[in-house]
Amino acid sequence: MPRYGDIRVSFHEAMRRSAKYGVTVSTSDFVAELAKRHWEMSHRQANEWIAQNVMTFRDQSPEEGENKL
Repeated sequence: MPRYGDIRVSFHEAMRRSAKYGVTVSTSDFVAELAKRHWEMSHRQANEWIAQNVMTFRDQSPEEGENKL
């Protein structure tokens, strides 16, 4: 059974360091980490969660679509 606290843990596990952008989280990595913890979220739902819960959110995506960086 998924726990709500697993969402934030999944977000932190999805963080990557990038020389160009600093610390980033791609939507695909976040969704994959959520799946490991038995959460099913679409890319759109994950992007909405990030936008609502991460105060330092900026879209750094080089292309359009739901797989944001």
